Amino acid sequence: MSVKLSRKLSSKKKQNPKASPQADVLSSLGLEAFGTTQLDPASMLDINTWTLENPAPKEPKNLPNAFLHRLWLLSSDARSPCCTSPPVDVGNEKNSAEETINGFGGDKECAINPLDLVTAVFMSSNTFLQQEITEHMVQCQFAVPLVLPNVDPEEPSSFLLWPLRGVMNKWKSHFLDQISKVQEGNLATTCMPLISCVKLGHCSVSKSQVLNHLMSGLKLPGETFLHRGMAGGQLPRRLSNGLVEIGWYLPTGETDRDIFPVPVVISNLRGDAGAHEKCLNLLCQASSAVVVFCGNLREKDKQLLALCRNTARDLILIDVSDNIKNENSVVGFIDQNLEEHLGLPQGSVVQGQNLSEEELANRLCDVLKVVLPDKLRHVTLEAAAQIALKLDLIVDEGPICKKAMATVDEMLKGLDEGSEQFREKELPLQGPLWIKLAEIEKNERKLRKEGKENDLERHNKKKDVLLELSSYKMTKAMKIFTDALFTTDKVERTYFLRWMKLKLHLMQTRKQNTSENLHTNMQAEKTNGLLEKTAEEEDVANDDLEDSDSFCTDSTFEEGENEEPLVNTDQDLEELNEPELSPDKLDSTPQETKTSSENHVETCPLPYEPERFVLGLEHFLREMGLIFELTHISPGSGSQNVLRLPSLAADLLLYGIPLEIMDGDASNIPLCWLGCVFAELKRRLPQDKLKTRVMTMLGVHDAKNAKVLSVLFGIHFAGEWKGSARGVYVVALCVPIDLREEMECDFLLLIDVEGFCSMSLDHKSCIKDNEMATVATGLSDILMLNITSNASSEFESNFAVIVSALLRIRECGSMPICQFLVQEEGINTILQASQLKRVSQILQTETGDTKMHSHAISTVHLPWCITSPCEPVNSHYSNMVMTLKQKLFRTLKKCSTKSEASGLAEFTGHLCAVWDAVKAESFSVSLQDTRTALAFSMLCTELSQWESCFLEHVESWLKEAKKRILTTKAKTLETAVQNDLLNELRNEATETVDTGVKELKSKIEDYLMKDDHLKTYSDTFRPILMGKLDNLQDQTQKEVIQKLETLKENHCSSTQLKNFETLLEKEQESKLHELLENSKTSKALLQDSELEEEFEGVWSKILSDFDFRPSETDDITARVTGILKENLISRGLQKHIKKLEVMGQNQPSGFQVYDEHFGYRSRLKHMFEDNNRYQRIEAQQLACNIIDGYNQFVADKSSIPSDFSDSYITELLENVEKMLKEKSMEIRSAFEVDLKVYLCNAACKDFQKLHDRYAKDTELLTCINTSKTAYLAEFIYQFRKRDQCRRVAQEFISMVVKPIVFDYIYRPLGMYIVEQIQGKAQEYRSPLAFYQSLLEELMKEDHFESFLRFVLNSDDFRQKKIKQTVVAHVSESNSLNKWRQQRLGEIVGKVASAVSQTEESNNGLLSDVKPLLERVYLTLEKDIDVDISRASLDGPLFNITTEWDRFVTCLMELLAAMRLDLSQEFSQTVDATHLLQSLPVQPQDYLFDKLRGCEKHCPACKAPCEVEDRMHDVHKALLHWPKGVLPHDPCSLSSNSPENMTHDNNHENMDNQDSSSASPDPHSLPPNGSFSHEDSWESCMMPIAYWRYVLVRFNDSFAREYKQNPTEIPEEWSKITQEDAMGSLKEVFISEQC
Repeated sequence: MSVKLSRKLSSKKKQNPKASPQADVLSSLGLEAFGTTQLDPASMLDINTWTLENPAPKEPKNLPNAFLHRLWLLSSDARSPCCTSPPVDVGNEKNSAEETINGFGGDKECAINPLDLVTAVFMSSNTFLQQEITEHMVQCQFAVPLVLPNVDPEEPSSFLLWPLRGVMNKWKSHFLDQISKVQEGNLATTCMPLISCVKLGHCSVSKSQVLNHLMSGLKLPGETFLHRGMAGGQLPRRLSNGLVEIGWYLPTGETDRDIFPVPVVISNLRGDAGAHEKCLNLLCQASSAVVVFCGNLREKDKQLLALCRNTARDLILIDVSDNIKNENSVVGFIDQNLEEHLGLPQGSVVQGQNLSEEELANRLCDVLKVVLPDKLRHVTLEAAAQIALKLDLIVDEGPICKKAMATVDEMLKGLDEGSEQFREKELPLQGPLWIKLAEIEKNERKLRKEGKENDLERHNKKKDVLLELSSYKMTKAMKIFTDALFTTDKVERTYFLRWMKLKLHLMQTRKQNTSENLHTNMQAEKTNGLLEKTAEEEDVANDDLEDSDSFCTDSTFEEGENEEPLVNTDQDLEELNEPELSPDKLDSTPQETKTSSENHVETCPLPYEPERFVLGLEHFLREMGLIFELTHISPGSGSQNVLRLPSLAADLLLYGIPLEIMDGDASNIPLCWLGCVFAELKRRLPQDKLKTRVMTMLGVHDAKNAKVLSVLFGIHFAGEWKGSARGVYVVALCVPIDLREEMECDFLLLIDVEGFCSMSLDHKSCIKDNEMATVATGLSDILMLNITSNASSEFESNFAVIVSALLRIRECGSMPICQFLVQEEGINTILQASQLKRVSQILQTETGDTKMHSHAISTVHLPWCITSPCEPVNSHYSNMVMTLKQKLFRTLKKCSTKSEASGLAEFTGHLCAVWDAVKAESFSVSLQDTRTALAFSMLCTELSQWESCFLEHVESWLKEAKKRILTTKAKTLETAVQNDLLNELRNEATETVDTGVKELKSKIEDYLMKDDHLKTYSDTFRPILMGKLDNLQDQTQKEVIQKLETLKENHCSSTQLKNFETLLEKEQESKLHELLENSKTSKALLQDSELEEEFEGVWSKILSDFDFRPSETDDITARVTGILKENLISRGLQKHIKKLEVMGQNQPSGFQVYDEHFGYRSRLKHMFEDNNRYQRIEAQQLACNIIDGYNQFVADKSSIPSDFSDSYITELLENVEKMLKEKSMEIRSAFEVDLKVYLCNAACKDFQKLHDRYAKDTELLTCINTSKTAYLAEFIYQFRKRDQCRRVAQEFISMVVKPIVFDYIYRPLGMYIVEQIQGKAQEYRSPLAFYQSLLEELMKEDHFESFLRFVLNSDDFRQKKIKQTVVAHVSESNSLNKWRQQRLGEIVGKVASAVSQTEESNNGLLSDVKPLLERVYLTLEKDIDVDISRASLDGPLFNITTEWDRFVTCLMELLAAMRLDLSQEFSQTVDATHLLQSLPVQPQDYLFDKLRGCEKHCPACKAPCEVEDRMHDVHKALLHWPKGVLPHDPCSLSSNSPENMTHDNNHENMDNQDSSSASPDPHSLPPNGSFSHEDSWESCMMPIAYWRYVLVRFNDSFAREYKQNPTEIPEEWSKITQEDAMGSLKEVFISEQC
């Protein structure tokens, strides 16, 4: 269909469907309107033809169109119900959880069960669209509806027979005599087994999946039948319950591959069969066998099963019931006795429990193979329609359809006698007279061209032919044909045309099919018991149905409610079906069929070849045109109806029926007929919408041009079936409004050349092929050359015809844009396409743009390339078709650059001119010449190779020129230097190209002179070829110079960009260093906004300082003036336009307010106010405020690093208007205009400066500004990484390195201090020396308190003394700071060395920090004796990735800073106490431990043991203490030391000592009179003079302190002097040392 007209082509409409869940589904899919006015084939124009994309549906209302569009593309996902946006569950707003889980999810969500989608589209389509949908679904190997449920559940379902009549296919049966022969038939009338599958009861097995496995065999299971495992398959069905689908299995003839040996139809009843008894009854009566999937059956199911057994010819049961039966099931019904119970043959029950779908399909297949093909009757779906009528189902072929069929039968009476005889009798005008007339007219035109007069003999011959033609009277067949087309009922006319195609196609189908198939059909007729009348109808309907013309009508029709059934009474129905249902008459059918086929083997025809006398619809349409043409040959001979034929043809053309513009059999064009048809078409259409473009499909007879056009545009040409009339046909497509502007045309005329190169290669056939090709090429804007591998055997002749046509049209001065379609990627097709492409490119030289025509060769694996009927369509087919269509439409859009679209009148005139040139043979290359075309093609091949070498040479030169440009140093980027270099290269390029083209021209001249065929036409070809080379020269020079300029510009820009980036990097580094230093001191984390501000400062500085190359500047004054002018006009201030003349001139420094700025009333009102002074001041203040705002506005815009923009002025004017509006004053519009002019004049100068600043290398500036975001991101990234690197390094220094440094310095410092003290003071070198020094010091001090502290706690006294000494030493020593500095340098050096060793293996690389720091740990552990804990490295702090060398740099910097800080700290005055507290080893403790000696005390006097060797066994006290030095109990000899010292003496033993054994001198005896049994002591001695002196000296003090009586002291003790005491002390220690 080409033009979408009103769909109201019938007065009858369907009633609106009642409100129901089913109607809600249609409404949700957006199909509610099509319940009354249904979708028709014309709808596919919008859905498919002009659609260049295949988008996913977004909502449920998009699903029907998506289904149809994908189906026309033969896409495997056509039935997908998925939407990209979350849909509302169709027909049910309350989704169950299970439905949501099963049907939805993922990026795409399912809105409906896919079976409901298919059902809804069929319900909303008229019967003609249903037929086309069915054809495409079968081609996709989808199951198609046979019985369609009604949207109103109370109404009967529809039996869809008409859509099945258009389904044609081929197969090879397995009969021995037919196995190599291809048979062809349609789905409605082919006699074959029908296997029906139904389900009774609930079962978990997917019946559809089983059937898919059954039809797929060993291959992967297809998706013929939709099932629950598909997307949306588990959603509830709301429309499709009760639907009967059928799938068609076709054998390939390969016994090891085929599942069944004969074609088989498998039907599938959706839903439980118990709920659809009519459909079940229909299938039982019409089927060859019924397969029942039995689930958990109830009593009702048992009755239905018994009914099936009584009705069905063969019954197969499959037990898929659950092992655990529920309470409603009939327990034990499906068991081993079922066959006997129902009287079924053995093996009729298949046990399917616990089997998968695949296993179950294999078992069912084994059962069916037993009964196929001999034991099952063969039936037709046409006969099943009769049973459907009997069961009160609606059959879609109503009275109008039957009437049209009867008309066709009446018209084609006599066709059985032979097509040649029928053609001579009923279509005489297209016979020999028409051919003879064409030859005479061509000869006359040739004579006129040569300037000769027509001879008398030829004139008389033409007169005789015309006289004989004038005696023509319209035949009966043509009278019926034209009357049928003149009917006002468009639906009836559509049925008539389609029936006519079906009937006419019967002839070649009979010749193609085997006699076995014919005999099988005859036996089926007998078997089915059809009446004689019915048998005649079936003969007519048994045609091989052609693809019906999808655009014969644009209507949505209604054939009534079947008021006139095919069988009028119930009795007739019974008589009609009784023989068919009788088992007795069916038993012998298969065997008889087989026997008959064997007897008729010798009558089978050979493989099909094009027949001369095959009739088609196009022959009748051709005859109709010749009838009208005859009226111009014999004026006055036409009747009124004849004169209406152009109107009828125009009507048919608008509805998609092709119009023949050239009779290929006679090689003639009826110009008067075509002129009147196009004139009528022009009259019907708007005069301003007649621009046309012409696209032609040219290919050999077996390239299936018509099918290619059908795939691309959805239209149907005659050549879709073999044997169509030879000729050139045209169809008009109306371009949608939204595409007309792009394509610059209103109509697209599609031309199809049929029968091209189809006859024997004799002289006349060759001339006709040349004439057809020349006419078709001459009419075309776009020529699509369809190349197939089947043409390779006749490659040379076919190729020569096409090239010759291109040469002739090129000679006429026009040349179509050529496209190339390769259906198969064979070597022959690719070579042919490549050679044709070279020829077309050379011939298209003068268009000036070779790139527009150098399209790539498109490859599409079309469906008819499939060798096997069961082989699926290529999965990439839909994408290839869409890609090809997009290329064609892009080419259509490019046609506008070549020439303007012509009208219908111009097209007719062009047709006449081309045909006149063909008749006169006004071409250098004659119609008989083929060798010249081949020779020219070879020259094109040679020239293509020469061109390649030439272009390679130019490319090589260009590479050298590129090197010269790139080697230019940055300092020589001045404009003058670069221009000089560019001019030099331009001259060299021009010379190189000129030299190369001259060589090419010389080669062509030599080739033309050497070749005998080309030499004759050298004057014709030379301008073409030289023009090609001139164009090549211009194009090459242009491209080379353009590339040179681009290279130069790119080099300069890249150099400038590198300089800019270098400068930017330098500034960024400086800024980053500054920010990082600030971050060190502030320790605050900078935000991204703060970093952006810092970067903006750097960016602005770089842009202002960078030396851009200058470029042309704009006149800002002109731009500002234009914007201001538009502003004043938009505000209705046109009268002030003259004030804009001052723009760009100098103006006063300030804005002045005048009286004219105020209205007359305002001035009158304020005239007594000091000459309107206050009002003028107020206006002046307002103007000043606005001017101040302007100054700030300019400052803000100038600070932005970007060029001037027109939006600045627009924004400025809006600001002025806003401020004037806010201040209500009685001022006139002149004030606003003068103020705007003043500000805009100032803006011209201010913004001109801004523009001049940025009037630089615009392309480079744009590139830089485009990359600004990336630069900013890199700046922030570098700061973050470096800051992170520094912070992590800082943490490593503080957490790890610093503790190691302190430990290395201070751990040995305590021992170092001790060593210094011992080296400096002798008394600290041994315990005895220290003890002696303490006693001497006590004696010198001569203080009781000191002695008291000593005797009460000698250890504490010693510790305090040592600490005093250490503190004094630390405070006074100068060597500690030097020692710490030395140790600091050592440890820092070791750390730096460990880090440097790690750096050597990771320099400049991104590395994980933590593993490398662990290596530093290991190195330090080896080099220094420091206990290093790795716990500090745990956690995420050190898990970063950075450049190790940068991290090392940070570490070294921080390490040096730490050393400097510590060095400064060590150089300051030492606080001894603070220093000692920080030492791990306290020197006083260490020294005390060395000087304390033995810890034991004398058990008698508590004097300490002075033996230096700590491993001694016998303790010894050199200086025993007298009794009074320590407190004692007067009631006991035991002494209790206030020191609370303990020893190992047994007190009980001490108390039991015999007092009689005590020494007479109490001062010489132990206090307890005995020693510890654990400790060995030397014999007790008397206290030396030292302690006697002390006791005498402080006896009273000790007594007071201990609150006891003074000790009785011997007389002689009082005589001891201090010198004696000191002497005795020295004697003791000297004697001990000796």
